[in-house]
Amino acid sequence: MNRCLLLVLLMAIGFTSCIPHKDTLYLQTKEQALDSLQLMTEQHKPYRVQINDILSIRVKALDQESVSILNPAGDENLNASSSERAYFDGFTVDDHGNINIPSLGEINVLGYTTKEIQDIIETKLLEEQFKKTANLFVTVKLAGLRYTTMGEIANPGTNTLFQDRVNIFEAVANSGEIPVTGNKKDVLIIRQYPQGQQIHHVDLTDINVMQSPYYYVQPNDIIYIKPLKQKSWGTGTTLRENLTSVITVLSVVTTTILLINRI
Repeated sequence: MNRCLLLVLLMAIGFTSCIPHKDTLYLQTKEQALDSLQLMTEQHKPYRVQINDILSIRVKALDQESVSILNPAGDENLNASSSERAYFDGFTVDDHGNINIPSLGEINVLGYTTKEIQDIIETKLLEEQFKKTANLFVTVKLAGLRYTTMGEIANPGTNTLFQDRVNIFEAVANSGEIPVTGNKKDVLIIRQYPQGQQIHHVDLTDINVMQSPYYYVQPNDIIYIKPLKQKSWGTGTTLRENLTSVITVLSVVTTTILLINRI
């Protein structure tokens, strides 16, 4: 009788400690049916520059020599990585929200989009140094999108992607994927704002995450994946693993009971 109760208890623990299959899947339709022709609305707003961002600024003109002081040399260290070159050649936004550009001095860029900064620099150059006939062409980009992943993910750490936009699935994929023991239903995004940091929650198992304002990663984001409770219990992640664990424990317990009965 005791063996039967023990078996039932161990089997119950095994089944309850399994990770449900639905918790391991991305982009599930949870609220309403979506046909294959329905388009998901992407809630993406232009990024506004924050303190410690690095900007890549290039100026072109008919007479390129006249704007050479505004452009970094770029090839001084051929052994440097792309991110290292961006750091040394780019313009870092200081604690006051300014960048310091040769011949132009300090320009406040805090809270502006790259397109707005581009227009500010071009206007300032035309007002102070050039005429319209110089045919100035100014480009301003973020010098790489830098973010950090931590927690239950294959390769935690800091990554830099040289893209204008990176969604959270791309960010996760570049960090080696979330294992089945990671909580995909409550991923934390720690985001920097002028007033400080805020924590946002996203559910990667819900297809509506594509409509979230946090679907796209921003520079200096921290993405934290919490472990599921099953990992802290030290049990298997699938039914087969749990049954194996239960059978092993049951075998040990049965052997122990037989030895006790013989004494």
